[in-house]
Amino acid sequence: THTHTHTHIKNTHSTMLSSSSTSLLCSVARPLSRNVSAARQLATLTAEPPASGSSSPVFTTYPAEYLREFTEKVFVKHGISPENAAIAAGVLSMSDLRGVDSHGVARLKTYHELLKVGRINPTPNIRVVRESPSTATVDGDNGLGLLVHHFGNEVAMKKAAEVGSGWVSAGNTNHYGIAAYGPVLAAQRGLIGISMTNTTRLVAPVPSEEPMLGTNPIAISFPGHKKPVVIDFATSAVAWGKVEIARRNRKKIPDGWGVDEHGHMTNDPEKVKSLLPLGSFTGTSVHKGYCLGAMVDGLCCFLSGANWGPFAPPFTLGIPPSERGSVGKGIGHFFGALRVDAFIDEDEFRTQVDHYREVFLGAHTADGNTMVFPGDPEDESYARRSNHGVPLVCDVVRDLREIATQLQITFD
Repeated sequence: THTHTHTHIKNTHSTMLSSSSTSLLCSVARPLSRNVSAARQLATLTAEPPASGSSSPVFTTYPAEYLREFTEKVFVKHGISPENAAIAAGVLSMSDLRGVDSHGVARLKTYHELLKVGRINPTPNIRVVRESPSTATVDGDNGLGLLVHHFGNEVAMKKAAEVGSGWVSAGNTNHYGIAAYGPVLAAQRGLIGISMTNTTRLVAPVPSEEPMLGTNPIAISFPGHKKPVVIDFATSAVAWGKVEIARRNRKKIPDGWGVDEHGHMTNDPEKVKSLLPLGSFTGTSVHKGYCLGAMVDGLCCFLSGANWGPFAPPFTLGIPPSERGSVGKGIGHFFGALRVDAFIDEDEFRTQVDHYREVFLGAHTADGNTMVFPGDPEDESYARRSNHGVPLVCDVVRDLREIATQLQITFD
């Protein structure tokens, strides 16, 4: 593949393009501004190039702070307070920086559409409705799940600081962004952090081909001396956002990701009706992914009064609400925080976390492959993208420009 550049220089009066196809792919919606500040400078389109010989969509790379500021403006335009808009934008920005492209600004179009038609409350009264010294139930008032994520996690961390542990179940809420957001903040305060959520029904519990569960992700963090261990995974074979990325990139998907409307395995992302649970196949413990998804439903929904399983409302205008009706309000989240020194000396704990990483990274690998430790790829992405920007495929760039046009704000 060829490397294309699409760079804005402060106060110049021309835009440099190495390929006319780049302009066709990324600039259809409206032309880029010809006077963009250095802070908004764009970089190389293929900042994270694919392996040699593979086909690749064209990327445009934006500074993370520019995308975050744009996201804030979008939320404010929908009547969300500047303070809450900054929090919500921060959740999406963390996702983009950590390389979880399915949950960053690529999700902004859906939030925009749901806010526009009144499906999400822009001014919610997010509050604790029941609590004990170490537990709480939160009502999200149908607000942005991004805000409920932040609020519920803060309540859990506060209780952990006070009594050693904090546990929060939140209901009447919406899509809460990247699962690792809360645990990353907890680790920054020296706490063990736990976060999970149920989601729109997208996963077929084998042997059914009917979507009954959400992707129901789980995240947990352990603070160390050098850096925390952060684990974040869906209980499905893959997050739905990965299928969306494959669609945007026009790529086939691997075996075991999803099935079509007839329940047959498919490699075409356009034909996926349901994802498969973690494990994918009967012979590879698919029942364990099913069980993990059910566990998330229990903690997030049974405790908070949220809709579970096939009753969970869809996070998109393109999927109709469940014909089954409702058994609660919105979807649900669950947060946990543990104060390490309530269990063991904190210095000893952090030393063991660091030693754990070192031991596993030193494990022998077949054929000289490099050992990978949970969370390290995201940390590497965070460092790289903080310095070099966030690459967006052209479909996402077009979505952001469309949002900007509708809300009469600027996206260059």
